[in-house]
Amino acid sequence: MRIALFGNVYQVKKNLYVRQVVDKLRQLGAEVCVEQTFGRFLRENLDIDISFAGMFPVKALDADLAISIGGDGTFLTTAAQVGCRQVPILGINTGRLGFLADVSPDDIDEALEAVWRGDYTVEPRTVLQVEKSGEPLAGYPFALNEVALLKHDLSSLIQIETCIDGAPLNVFMADGLIVSTPTGSTGYSLSVGGPVMQPTTATLCISPVASHSLNTRPVIVSDEVEITMRVRSRSHNFLISIDGRCESFPDDVTLTLRRAPYRVGVMKVKHPNFFDTLREKMMWGEDRRYNQ
Repeated sequence: MRIALFGNVYQVKKNLYVRQVVDKLRQLGAEVCVEQTFGRFLRENLDIDISFAGMFPVKALDADLAISIGGDGTFLTTAAQVGCRQVPILGINTGRLGFLADVSPDDIDEALEAVWRGDYTVEPRTVLQVEKSGEPLAGYPFALNEVALLKHDLSSLIQIETCIDGAPLNVFMADGLIVSTPTGSTGYSLSVGGPVMQPTTATLCISPVASHSLNTRPVIVSDEVEITMRVRSRSHNFLISIDGRCESFPDDVTLTLRRAPYRVGVMKVKHPNFFDTLREKMMWGEDRRYNQ
């Protein structure tokens, strides 16, 4: 089994768990390769011996499995680097909440042993594709979590004319609008009042950010629809955030969102059931009564 390692290069203490991952993979006899930028960081800053492992540029990724070491943000970056290659991703959580990266540092050895013996599931997750005025965006125009249109300045609301398959939905007057996949429903969308969606459902959620109207609510739609949006802004520009990757656009463009032609495989070891993860991360069902 050829395993590719990904991680961030700005959290030194959290990257110390990489040593444990590397040692365990060597013990199991896995063929290991490390993303080039991350590999140089490990070698030069943490003195982790990766001489046995190959280093690869992102464009040359060739592996059976990718391991993301970090938080959910690192997982999203890994998903963008893996792209449409259909390589499943296991997330080791050295961050905070960890819905995507849900293997805790305490469970690293156990999780890697389970992967080695094939005791895991892979959930296919919907990805959003973004087009600008009929043309693909430059770079990586795909989102595993969400696409957010946001006001560019701090003063005024923006108007977002939104259509579903060509039929008008609403003109949202708000600080912004989030279109979330089920995977992203526990992220930015949740913080603005969006619902939690089971990750494997074929749905999308449209949620306004700080809407000017109290009767505006999140809307659930099928992931087979095409969503078009056009912004009106006093500053004549707005921001688009694609899984946290931000870019500024003038408000004379039309954005189109649709389901991407591929899905991202999220590997589950400890929590194959989403509701187990949900209860743990949201602390649902805990006895919070004061001790008598």
